[in-house]
Amino acid sequence: MASTIPAPARTTFQGNDKLLLGIVLGVITFWLFAGTTGTVAPNILVEINGAYSDPVHKTWATPLVDVAAMNLAVSITALFSGMFIVVAGGLADRIGRVRISLIGNGLGILGSLMIVLAAGPVALPLLLGGRAIQGLSAACIMPATMALVKTYWDGPGRQRAVSMWSIGSWGGSGLASIFGGYVATFVGWRWIFIASIVISVISILLMSGTPESKVAQTGTFTFDLAGVLVFMVSMLALMIVLIFGSKIGWLTPTTIGLFVVAVAGLVLLVRIEGRAVKPFINFELFKNRTFTGATISNFLLNGTIGLLIVTQQLLQIAGGMTASDAGLLTIGYAIMIIAFIRLGEKLLQRFGPRQPMIWGSLIVGVASVLLLPTNLLLSEYRWLAVVAYALFGLGLAFYATPSTDAALANLPADQAGAGSGIYKMASSLGGAIGAAISLALFSAFSSSGAQFVGDVLINQGRTDNTAVRQAAVVALLFNVVMVIIAVVSIMATVPKGREHAEA
Repeated sequence: MASTIPAPARTTFQGNDKLLLGIVLGVITFWLFAGTTGTVAPNILVEINGAYSDPVHKTWATPLVDVAAMNLAVSITALFSGMFIVVAGGLADRIGRVRISLIGNGLGILGSLMIVLAAGPVALPLLLGGRAIQGLSAACIMPATMALVKTYWDGPGRQRAVSMWSIGSWGGSGLASIFGGYVATFVGWRWIFIASIVISVISILLMSGTPESKVAQTGTFTFDLAGVLVFMVSMLALMIVLIFGSKIGWLTPTTIGLFVVAVAGLVLLVRIEGRAVKPFINFELFKNRTFTGATISNFLLNGTIGLLIVTQQLLQIAGGMTASDAGLLTIGYAIMIIAFIRLGEKLLQRFGPRQPMIWGSLIVGVASVLLLPTNLLLSEYRWLAVVAYALFGLGLAFYATPSTDAALANLPADQAGAGSGIYKMASSLGGAIGAAISLALFSAFSSSGAQFVGDVLINQGRTDNTAVRQAAVVALLFNVVMVIIAVVSIMATVPKGREHAEA
């Protein structure tokens, strides 16, 4: 078993704006460029498959990439990021944070290039492979660059660097729909990923020559290969079931077999990790109720990204809006999440984490409910969407910092690294699984509709898109349920006031 020698508290190298810009650009490649795919998915499908064979239902007779495969492409990046972020963080500590950051940028270039070249018979493998590699890129860049910020900056300089890193991630995710929509509408969706390649190259150039930062280690390195492999197989089996279950058939031997593999794999994972010398996922951390509640709610709140993806596609498919016009409606999301994330920090300081976490979750719930009346005319619904997207950003801004504090503040110092890795894994996996389920529900009901929705919401205007509008309601109701469970988990586990700090 390897042991670590803590790195010196201060190095001779001081972080500078050149390095910081390189770090932020690296972070943006995932949150801004890779994050656009959910919004521009309809554009990708039309460009790769050609004109619709059935313009009314917007389907193709023999598509090169069908809707289910596109849903997998949307979700698989966050999935791979979540699966490998803990592993990549450990590698960064061992072989170097600068090196892993550069490798991450290189993977981002490769993944984006594969997506740019996705066309013809190889469109599907290039699209899925490129998106998976983008997830690996993010898994490398996020923990490695944050470690560099903590190592090479101190005091007010570190606070500024952390803020810039956060703006790169939260700001990038907030602007992804707008940026992707405009690029897809006016110059073509492939230019999103060409731009990502250029930004990655600039990031590499800016970060090159930075002194290496890693943790000195002695002894034999121990890697939990069994745990990682079992976790990968379980997650991939689960995603295939969620995305392709309705297409394959929920009760077919294939679907049932994959579900059994997913569940059995997760049970086996708990046993493997309990015996591992250095486990990939330290389940002992979940004995801390506050950490558990914060991590579960973090998983669920990140899962609500599905409401943004589904309604963006709804506005384009059923509403006939361009990707740029639909994306522009999310401007309030971007503004709110950037402008108010520091307010979440102030609320934490005044009330402790529990209240702002609940407030943030409830605001996200309100946003989900506001998007439910898809029966309205487009002229009315898009204004509801503007308000809902802004509230979505505000809710996440309230929730983000208090949740992180609740998860990590009362863990022992020697468990903080493992805890932060699991917490970030929950963020990515929540986004992947939440988006996958929302899109699966949306796709499954888009052709047949949902009668129980039609009994409550009578469509105004066009009736040829009734099934799609009802399908969106089903997907949005799933997001409402996730918010409710998140609130319950917070209320059941996170202490009132600032008691968590004394735990």
